[in-house]
Amino acid sequence: MIDLKRLREEPDLFRDGAAAKQMSVDIDRVLELDARRRELLTRQETLRAEQKSLAKESGPKIGQLMGRLKSAEGDEKATIEAEVDALRAKPAALKDEIAGLDEELGKVGPELDELLLEIPQPADPDVPVGASADDNVQKSVWAPDWWDPGKTFEQNKGFRPRPHTELIQSLGLVDFERGVKIAGARNYVLTGDGMRLHQAVQRYAFDYMANENGFEPRSVPVLVREEAMVGTGFFPHGKDQSYQVNESDRGGGQDMYLTGTGEVGLMGLHQGEILDEADLPLTYVTVSPCFRREAGAAGKDTAGFYRVHAFDKVEQVVICKADEAESRAWHAKMIGFVETLLQRLELPYRLLQCCTGDLGVKNADMIDIECWMPGRGEVDGEGVPKGDWGETHSASRLYDFQCRRLNMRYRAGGESGKGQTVFCHSLNNTVLASPRFLIPLLEMHHNADGTVTIPEALRPYMGGRERIGG
Repeated sequence: MIDLKRLREEPDLFRDGAAAKQMSVDIDRVLELDARRRELLTRQETLRAEQKSLAKESGPKIGQLMGRLKSAEGDEKATIEAEVDALRAKPAALKDEIAGLDEELGKVGPELDELLLEIPQPADPDVPVGASADDNVQKSVWAPDWWDPGKTFEQNKGFRPRPHTELIQSLGLVDFERGVKIAGARNYVLTGDGMRLHQAVQRYAFDYMANENGFEPRSVPVLVREEAMVGTGFFPHGKDQSYQVNESDRGGGQDMYLTGTGEVGLMGLHQGEILDEADLPLTYVTVSPCFRREAGAAGKDTAGFYRVHAFDKVEQVVICKADEAESRAWHAKMIGFVETLLQRLELPYRLLQCCTGDLGVKNADMIDIECWMPGRGEVDGEGVPKGDWGETHSASRLYDFQCRRLNMRYRAGGESGKGQTVFCHSLNNTVLASPRFLIPLLEMHHNADGTVTIPEALRPYMGGRERIGG
């Protein structure tokens, strides 16, 4: 959620920010509702003060009048009774007016809160402006010594590439037919070495983050309440991509949602808390099942592992102080962790600077990391794929956007328990998501005979084996 005070001071920043992200938000209506709510609250506060003062003054006065009323007669009695009625009527009138203001606030507040959730975080000034992913900008490319990105797969390795869809079938790594039978399209059953490799890459990525980089391991719920999805910025935008469990229809307290990333659970750990500044940054890593409906993806990547409904992901999250320089430093560091992992696994990759139109609601900046997948892309005249980049990681810098929604703060400066509370900053990045990650792993490391060489870093997690197949 954006800072409402900043919105009042710099409305054009948010108008331009929404436009750059290709989002339509009625900023003028938000400002109008905000002004009206503040006006109502001020009037209500004034009336309550008047009500309190009146009660303090009118009580003794009514007591005095009631004492005089006992001995009064005729016109005097009528005058005293009228005066008592008038004194009693004023608090009642104030009470009615306050109730009316409550009723209006009950209409203004929800509309304002709903619109505030629609306002995206403006992109950082150094993020390139663009309409969609087509306008993203390549920052850098890395490849192992044995791979020349300027040459074809066949020129590099001496034989034609086989797409992962062919390799997983020939090596017996998957059973799509039974996966679809059980759960429908875009589902699968990993078999034999397919399951071993899936577990191996996750265990390696998790150990790498926890043991080498000091990230604290956490398990997280993947079935969460709606406020967790709203708090992390996945709702209301993106709600169509989540699976909803309609508990309210079954007599339960509220509906639940399956998460599409461990980020939701990790960020929700400290929702509504005030943290100690000395404990920051918090660095967490988790492994969790993830679920995505892939709404709007009909006909896209229907074969293989690229776009599936359920997968497993190792996720890294950092919660740090509200300092832009620190956030930027952590962003670069988190990307660096993934670069090292990919280099150890000898997979060519590139860093892609996402443009404003591809950032989504919550990100001030986002870098995608794409691996080279020889089996993707267009095919040549002989039906051989030319290869293409495919997204495997996404590193996001969010500043205080999520933490405002989650009401996650820390007490800045001074002794513990003193000092101003400040909203934290947050960042996240994929460490590894499988089975999509198996695509470049299998396609880049397969051999002419159809076997796959296991990268040296993974061999301890595959029982010391050097190859799959053969």
